Amino acid sequence: MNLEDVANIRLVNQQIEASTFNRGKDLVSWMGAMQAQDYAMAIWGIGLRLSEATEKLIQKEINNGSILRTHLLRPTWHFVSADDIWWMLELTAAQVRMKSGSRLKELGIDSEVSLKSNQVIESAFANHKYLTREELYFEMEQNKVGGGKDRWSHLIFLAELEGILCSGIKRDKSQTYAILADRVPRPTSISRDEALAKLAFKYFSSHCPASINDFIWWSGLPITAAKRALEIIKPNFISETIADQEFWFPEHFSRPLSKIPSVYLLPAFDEFLISYKDRTAAFPLAHHSKAFTNNGIFHPVIVVNGQVKGLWKRTIKKDEVYFEPKFFNPVSKDILDLTAKSALKFAEFLDKKLVFVEPA
Repeated sequence: MNLEDVANIRLVNQQIEASTFNRGKDLVSWMGAMQAQDYAMAIWGIGLRLSEATEKLIQKEINNGSILRTHLLRPTWHFVSADDIWWMLELTAAQVRMKSGSRLKELGIDSEVSLKSNQVIESAFANHKYLTREELYFEMEQNKVGGGKDRWSHLIFLAELEGILCSGIKRDKSQTYAILADRVPRPTSISRDEALAKLAFKYFSSHCPASINDFIWWSGLPITAAKRALEIIKPNFISETIADQEFWFPEHFSRPLSKIPSVYLLPAFDEFLISYKDRTAAFPLAHHSKAFTNNGIFHPVIVVNGQVKGLWKRTIKKDEVYFEPKFFNPVSKDILDLTAKSALKFAEFLDKKLVFVEPA
């Protein structure tokens, strides 16, 4: 097996190729969690991994609380299944908070400030099921939790980590927050080892082949905890050394069924790239600076036969979506046709008419 094989096996196990899921909740649970700071792109990240999906159907799952958006793993938003949110928060929240410690200190946020903020937040929901971020800011200002929007946003972030807040419904064009326990009743806690095993099992099943360094990066866990997690699940996994790295797989994992050419349009911050510390299996170093920046911004990419070959952008105008591919190097007509076919799938997902802008 070589690195090209690694990339193609990841396409299958990440459900990008030959998806086996119909519901977003089940897909998100299979993946463990999916990075979601770019909301619209993250919804497409779910949709492209389902056998059939539309933006409206996935939004319906978010609105009914089957899929939630909150801060866990690394200090950024993720989509997570309602079935997994509590144990995952209990496992990762303390580490996420620690990684944000210096910024919280700069903002003058300590345990006393956080406690007062949480009380204000919970009181605000006494008469409201859902509140927007701006409505929460207003409540903080009215109750003299000072500091402005940057400070308030970090206090909301802490309320998510503490299991007080999570995502609510989409109201018009605004996201809302809700009380987590109202959306998902808190279950009986599981042990730390059980949680470590669950997280590692989900990651190494859905993201395989992957290394321990990939898991450390994705999970945000301390090195010793991540290694402990892998040790617990090792009896059900196998490993292979490829290009001087040890990659882990479940004993039974999915492989690509054929060598048929493929083109996939992956969203910004997609798990196919962002969930690995080392991304060279699918993405030569020479092109890294074209697809993501030094400050962590990942652009939407075009993946051809398991390899990142270009970028894409979309512009939505009323009932149309303008799709513009930009390849790193010239491609054949067959690949361009497959790109247009994938763009049509994206347009149908949005319930828009496609306007395909051919590369110059």
